[in-house]
Amino acid sequence: MTKAQKCYTYILHCADNTYYTGWTNDLEHRLAVHNAGRGGKYTAARLPVELVYYEEFVTKREAMSREWHIKQLSRSEKLKLIAGENDGSRN
Repeated sequence: MTKAQKCYTYILHCADNTYYTGWTNDLEHRLAVHNAGRGGKYTAARLPVELVYYEEFVTKREAMSREWHIKQLSRSEKLKLIAGENDGSRN
């Protein structure tokens, strides 16, 4: 698997202590874009952002699906996921 084939779902910690979840196929570049203020309205108003969590996937579809599932989690569930206390799924 090459770098170009990988997709990522990620969580950023924003300067206002909120979290942003997204997906990308180039994690390093996407983080730089967010911190340059060009990553979207939400993060542009909450700089700087820090990468606190990511998962790697083979397909865009998997990464986008995981992004949606993480966005459904409560803040406390996201914090547990970031801390490695669970897999982020609701049981």
